[in-house]
Amino acid sequence: MTQSSTKLSRRTLFAGAGTAGAVAVAVSVMPALKGSALPVAETLKPAPENGGGYSLSAHVKQYYKTTRV
Repeated sequence: MTQSSTKLSRRTLFAGAGTAGAVAVAVSVMPALKGSALPVAETLKPAPENGGGYSLSAHVKQYYKTTRV
C-alpha cells in the first residue's frame, strides 16, 4: 500500500487557515483605506531673498529644551 501525496497534515491545514484569515482581514480593510485621504504636508514659507532662512519654530525650541544639560 502506498500513501497518497495529497494527504493533508495538521500543519498544512493550520497554515492554510491562517493565510485565509490574513487575506480576509486585508480585503476587509482595503475599502476603508481607499476612501481615507493622507494628511497633506504644510507648505514651506518662501526663502528670503537676502538669505537667512532660519526661524525659531516650536520644533526648534523643543529641540533646544532637550539638549540642555
